[in-house]
Amino acid sequence: MVIFLAIVHAVLFLTLLGNLFYLRRTRRQATPSDYPLVSILIPARNEAENLRRLLPSLKAQDYPAFEVILYDDESEDETWAVIQETADARIRGVQSEGPPPPGWIGKVHALYQVTKHARGRLYFFLDADSELLDPGALRRIIERYLTLPDDAVLTGMTRLRGGGKVLVSLVPNALLTGLPWPLVRRFRARSLGALNGQFWMIDAGHYRRLDPFLQVKNEVLEDVQLGRYFKTQGLTPYLCDVTRELAVYMYRDHVDAWRGFRKNAYLILGGQPVSFVLLFVLFFFTYLLSPLFSPWFLLSTYILKTATDRLAGFPLWVSLLTPLSFLLSPLLQLDSAFNHWTGRVSWKGRRVGG
Repeated sequence: MVIFLAIVHAVLFLTLLGNLFYLRRTRRQATPSDYPLVSILIPARNEAENLRRLLPSLKAQDYPAFEVILYDDESEDETWAVIQETADARIRGVQSEGPPPPGWIGKVHALYQVTKHARGRLYFFLDADSELLDPGALRRIIERYLTLPDDAVLTGMTRLRGGGKVLVSLVPNALLTGLPWPLVRRFRARSLGALNGQFWMIDAGHYRRLDPFLQVKNEVLEDVQLGRYFKTQGLTPYLCDVTRELAVYMYRDHVDAWRGFRKNAYLILGGQPVSFVLLFVLFFFTYLLSPLFSPWFLLSTYILKTATDRLAGFPLWVSLLTPLSFLLSPLLQLDSAFNHWTGRVSWKGRRVGG
């Protein structure tokens, strides 16, 4: 067992180190002779508070050619009023005419609808709980995209702010230890594909050719499934470090974070009873039981988590609570599995999944 756990931890370290070097390479930028029109596409359901932070950061951008289109998905707060109050010709809203049709997840349907109004050469999908961190942020992201091959779909490692940090800090840890990004382009395997749904960008021509949201219309983990779909269609997801450009305020507090992760934790572990049990046991042994075999495994866990915490901008106290994060995670996974098995998963007042 000790040898097996040592191999698992070694693989995690190699994956993390490979990804850190990979992220350094993707910080290259271009200086284009002309800047393409970019459509920034944002789904918004009950996002008034977040939009009061996001929209001013978009208005402040020095990028010369962009439009912002927001889809108000039956919001019950002041989302539409906040959109209407934004005095900027580059920013406009679209109101939904009713709930998503049967068979569609709300966010996916919102993204599908908002693309119908986009005019840009690039589609920049962005969550409403985001914030661009300085006036040059959008320009630098676009310049980075323009250095990539024509078949690229760009996604990002964002700076995570807001509440629920003990749980939220597991997101960059999974992103950087769970998928070897340097291998994504080298191998055609569908499993080597994913996106971070908080932010991703694609050429409008590729989008119109593939119409990807029709392929994932009922997927709670639409970003992972989109990444895999793009792989099957010859496109390559690229992960870049945008922690200096883009912050995301995922949740208000730990209760909100628990409710949010409840909808997808089971799916991240395969979404089927057999795969869930196997991955759950692997996670449990790797992060919770391994320190009982050797204190070196506890040190390994701390190093892995601290490295991803630093990159995502978490304070030191979050890293010091690493054992608590990995203790809460399997409890959350079990809660998520139970809610999926009993058909009780919901988010923002709507039933999801199933």
